[in-house]
Amino acid sequence: MQGGVQLGALAALVAVGLPAWAAPSTGPLTLPETLRGTVRVPLEQGPLGGLAESAKPADTLRDLYPTLAACWEAPRGLSRSAQAEITTRFALRRDGSVLGTPRVTFSAPNSDPRAHRILTDATLAAVRRCTPARITPALGAAIAGRPIALRFIYQGPKGKGV
Repeated sequence: MQGGVQLGALAALVAVGLPAWAAPSTGPLTLPETLRGTVRVPLEQGPLGGLAESAKPADTLRDLYPTLAACWEAPRGLSRSAQAEITTRFALRRDGSVLGTPRVTFSAPNSDPRAHRILTDATLAAVRRCTPARITPALGAAIAGRPIALRFIYQGPKGKGV
């Protein structure tokens, strides 16, 4: 009869939504949220020829995305393309260096595998050139190890492709 009492108690706990085990809960384990940003490339040039962004380290996510996209250049060999879109995913350490291996997670459908490879190579090369990113210690502490999904959108010369 004692087993029936334990099953009854277990059923009562489940019925009211309480966990059936007595261990303290710290909540579900989750992966860190992905930081997402979109940048239209190439970035605008300032009046003196340099990039429009400032030379100071990035202190916010709004400053970080253009800092990471500053090295993106339109790859030669992309022709007859009205628009190029590609998203790369990576993580940074506190010092702004890349943690792990960046990878492309999306690129606009393109029937030409050669153009896809050119775009992928150019994007990954841009991430390598722009890292370690110049970031403040506070931003580094906030983003360290968190996945970053950075989407590049290229319209081509005057929006007509490359």
